[in-house]
Amino acid sequence: HPGASAVVPLLDEARGPDPRVLMIRQFRHAANDFIWEIPAGRLDPGETPSTCAQRELEEETGMSADVLARLTTIYTTPGFTDEKIHIFLATGLKQGKHRREKDEFMEVHTKRWSEIMTMTRTGEIKDAKTLVGVMYVECFRRKASY
Repeated sequence: HPGASAVVPLLDEARGPDPRVLMIRQFRHAANDFIWEIPAGRLDPGETPSTCAQRELEEETGMSADVLARLTTIYTTPGFTDEKIHIFLATGLKQGKHRREKDEFMEVHTKRWSEIMTMTRTGEIKDAKTLVGVMYVECFRRKASY
């Protein structure tokens, strides 16, 4: 697998009391369900993870980021595939134009951080990259001194 990048896109400053987050809701055939996700996608040949993250953010949400900070890199399922996902935090978002692929059917929603934490706790968010991304931000960016 060539790898992928994913982005936790915050519309407000990361340390604000309850920032707004852009989330994607799309039907995933493998899960046979609608899934809440952060924007993400596969790296193109020769593309850096940060370039991929910025591209996917704009393609899927229509926003671009002034600041893209690397959070972590994870193996999705190391017992099955060598796929790595590079996860970023995006801030300083500016309106652009989405460029979704023809087979991408998704809805973009704005959620408050407190809603995201509730959705995480109740199991409404089931996507692994999304869970890792939002929990990384919660644990190491919003609550930790850095």
